[in-house]
Amino acid sequence: MRRLTAQVGFTLIEIMVVVFILGLLVTLVAPRIIGRTDQARHTKALADIKAIEEAMHMFKLDNGFYPSTSEGIAALVSPPPRARNFNPDGYLPQMPKDPWDHDYIYSFDGRDIHIWSLGADGVEGGEGANADITNFDQTG
Repeated sequence: MRRLTAQVGFTLIEIMVVVFILGLLVTLVAPRIIGRTDQARHTKALADIKAIEEAMHMFKLDNGFYPSTSEGIAALVSPPPRARNFNPDGYLPQMPKDPWDHDYIYSFDGRDIHIWSLGADGVEGGEGANADITNFDQTG
């Protein structure tokens, strides 16, 4: 009696066809995805800055003043000494970092609050992905 055994596996031609199709997909899709990384980081920085700005407004509503430049964003996480009505849960869960892992910068000139990220290079100024992003970049 002869046993019939089933052949299991792929032929070299089938594997080559799959590899070709995957390579074709990567060459068509990858440039569209890769080019969006900087744009996604910029959008996240804008959203973070907006959230910090809103937290600053809530801090002012509760305490009657904005944190000073020296108190900074840290005043939204733990109460500065002069805060009399600090939310026990804080205004932010932790100190935020921008999408490039730099600290956000805050200043208060007595009238306006300024919040910004220095962009990808972490240096003031720049263009493209290295451009600064501020709360004044917000629209609406």
